[in-house]
Amino acid sequence: MADKEVVETSEAQIAVHWKEEECVYPSKEFINQANVKDETVYKRFDLDNFPECFTEYADLLHWDKSWDTILDTSDAPCWKWFVGGRINACYNCVDRHLEKNKNKTAIHFVPEPENERVQHITYQELYVQVNELAALLQDFAGLKAGDTVTLHLPMTAELPITMLACARLGVIHSEVFGGFSGRACADRIEDAKSRVLITIDGYYRSGKLIDHKQNADIAVDLAKKDGQKVDKVLIWQRYPGKNSTPTPMIEGRDYIINDLLKDYRGKKVDPVPMPAEDPLFLMYTSGTTGKPKGCQHSTGGYLAYVAGTSKYIQDIHPEDVYWCMADIGWITGHSYIVYGPLSLCASSVIYEGVPTYPDAGRAWRIAEELDVNIFHTAPTVIRALRKIDPDLPKKYNHHFKHMTTVGEPIEPQVWRWYHEVVGKGEAVIVDTWWQTETGGFLCGTVPAIKPMKPGSTGPGVPGIYPIIYDEEGNEIKAGEGRAGNICIKNPWPGAFQTIWRDRDRYVSTYYARYCKDKNSKDWRDWPYLTGDAAMEAEDGYYRILGRIDDVINVSGHRLGTKEIESAALTVMEVAEAAVVPVADDIKGVVPDLYISLKPGYEPTDELAMKISAGICDTIGKIARPRKVWLVSDMPKTRSGKIMRRVLGAISNKKDVGDVSTLANPEIVDEIQKKVSG
Repeated sequence: MADKEVVETSEAQIAVHWKEEECVYPSKEFINQANVKDETVYKRFDLDNFPECFTEYADLLHWDKSWDTILDTSDAPCWKWFVGGRINACYNCVDRHLEKNKNKTAIHFVPEPENERVQHITYQELYVQVNELAALLQDFAGLKAGDTVTLHLPMTAELPITMLACARLGVIHSEVFGGFSGRACADRIEDAKSRVLITIDGYYRSGKLIDHKQNADIAVDLAKKDGQKVDKVLIWQRYPGKNSTPTPMIEGRDYIINDLLKDYRGKKVDPVPMPAEDPLFLMYTSGTTGKPKGCQHSTGGYLAYVAGTSKYIQDIHPEDVYWCMADIGWITGHSYIVYGPLSLCASSVIYEGVPTYPDAGRAWRIAEELDVNIFHTAPTVIRALRKIDPDLPKKYNHHFKHMTTVGEPIEPQVWRWYHEVVGKGEAVIVDTWWQTETGGFLCGTVPAIKPMKPGSTGPGVPGIYPIIYDEEGNEIKAGEGRAGNICIKNPWPGAFQTIWRDRDRYVSTYYARYCKDKNSKDWRDWPYLTGDAAMEAEDGYYRILGRIDDVINVSGHRLGTKEIESAALTVMEVAEAAVVPVADDIKGVVPDLYISLKPGYEPTDELAMKISAGICDTIGKIARPRKVWLVSDMPKTRSGKIMRRVLGAISNKKDVGDVSTLANPEIVDEIQKKVSG
């Protein structure tokens, strides 16, 4: 990416040229069955009722002891929720459902190989497995409340089982995305000070059985060099009783969980009633630069927030089959695959592999077979499936009542395909905006009350009050047609408590910029800086323009990269678009645009000119790309996100860094050759 001093801007305003789309309304059928159809929900959660309003979410849970204080601001801005209360997250996600729903499926685990049967794990089976593992962790591994344990697990049923076993004991879990390298895992082991690593021998990805055990060896060796010794590596077997890795075991350190569990058959462990403000887990942000930030999430406040938003925003009922096609290695999976849906007694689908294996119909076959009625995925996945075969979902007999989108803004063109083709015009779409740090949704529509608007995330969800500031701290009001830095006025229970072992970095990164009085204990003086650029329409709907760092300053005009990408996607032939800033001697910075095409279209100079002209028509000539690069594919992470950092380095003729962990590292060399001529 271009040098930071080139990318940084001082202008107070981001140029916005987007026209507002027409609203789309939910069907009467959806409204009739919805959890929340009473518009007074917004009144109940208004700032006049803050913070008491959030007890509505807390009351969805079982508390071992009720709280004394709803919100403690004495250590501002490290907010503490439901202080004095005691609660166990595992009990709320498992035990309390047994009386009425023990034979209901808790987890549908779908292996990537289609010749392997789906595992349907009931709440009773989940209870047994979680208890046995908790007994093992307590007895064999010596783990107790307040300890930290690092998990490096892919998308198998063993991951939520392990998380819930930790939560049962009050052990803080830190899950590292399965696709991350041993080096990335080591960094997180060292920061969390974990002496136990829990992993798996192998898992499937794109039809290959990946040797995952080798990452554990690398992680433990590097963590030791960094000063953190791992005493035990506990390894799940992908196939119980069978070894799926050529990497040898290390005697005295490595242990097969499946073998050890035989000694704990039928064991029960009482769930530990944890103080509400004690940490439940750490979730490390995977920044491309600097030390990863360990976001510390609480037990009581976090669980209340994800249960409430799962019920109110995702409309999850106990009888629903819910599939969030994220990875539990990210916050979306923690909040909206595990803790949110299971706290509501839903059936949650966990799919091991990639959505396009062995072909692009896999997702729709799974949805059809399991009768999934709530579908949750990222625009990255939606764009990829649309690119491969835009008519394919029509061939399958799936029916969604609700579809969530998460992770980045979704362009109006892609939104319409998602609604009309994937959702068959029946499903509501909730375009959510939130972050690792926030624990749960910040903006999005309450689906039976607020209409959908393509390209807009919607208003703040109940109890969340966004505000947009310019660079000088002046508020930018709704309907001004200007964008700025979107912040949240008030605390909320799902927000992270601090950066693990680095309070100063927490305050300086998220609160210092717009703080009105650094000595204040009043939450009104501490707006939360999200780091995203946004604008607010007249109707109070927000449109997210991407990270503040992704704003390009072209000749004094600040342009949001997401707006340029959306304009490119209005061109019929375009499947994916990525904009990166390039240093320019005259204009300061200009945009480079990378495009991958839908199948059946050939890259030509004429097509590149058509795309460039389309951006000029939609936004204006100020947004004209320096160059439109037509590439066969984008460099992507294992979770499918386009690595704009790599494209920026190529355009600026900089070192691309380590690309070995990308899903398609070979594409980087191909693009470099094209750009360098």
